Amino acid sequence: MKTAVPKIEEHERKWFVIDAQNQILGRLASQAAVILRGKHKPEFTPHLDVGDHVIIINAAEIRVSGNKQDQKVYTRYSGYPGGLRVDNLREILMKKPERVVLHAVKGMLPKNKLGREMIKKLKVYAGPEHPHMAQKPEALPEYLRRV
Repeated sequence: MKTAVPKIEEHERKWFVIDAQNQILGRLASQAAVILRGKHKPEFTPHLDVGDHVIIINAAEIRVSGNKQDQKVYTRYSGYPGGLRVDNLREILMKKPERVVLHAVKGMLPKNKLGREMIKKLKVYAGPEHPHMAQKPEALPEYLRRV
């Protein structure tokens, strides 16, 4: 018996649209990570990128539970003395809501070259419009949604 390994060249990628309006951040991020990785497909292979493209719209209307908007902090460091910046979730949601969703999904992907390739297939937009209509994206099917 031989194990069949899918060839990336022969693999067809689909485009899915996920509406983030009134969805909880972590649950939405885990759905997107599963699709980006390709775990929803029978030909899933852990060491290959067989996942699909994901477009997330309405990222500005994402929800979080509890007091996370005030308590969850994001830090970034410029590399210079005194260059540490700390912002809470509420501030970032007002300025750049796309970054919150991107950061959550990125944390659920592999931390290697493969994960860096997978995150390139994620497109996040704050509003309901996106420029990817030429790719004919589909709404996320019911069997891929998690409640």
